[in-house]
Amino acid sequence: MEKEYTAVIKHDGDWWIGWIEEFPGVNCQEATHKDLIETLKTTLREALEFNRQEALSAAETDYSEEIVKV
Repeated sequence: MEKEYTAVIKHDGDWWIGWIEEFPGVNCQEATHKDLIETLKTTLREALEFNRQEALSAAETDYSEEIVKV
């Protein structure tokens, strides 16, 4: 299931700079807008997977997973 996130994007000189609004620490810079979007997607996927693995590791055993909507 795809989820939507908001990219804040700025063209600054020769660079395109972007941040994912909902996920601090996911920010990238590229020479083109297209490359920036792809790099943001890749970086966000990696950050989500890292955080997921970290949470599961912290829980160790005997845990459950539940969907939380806000």
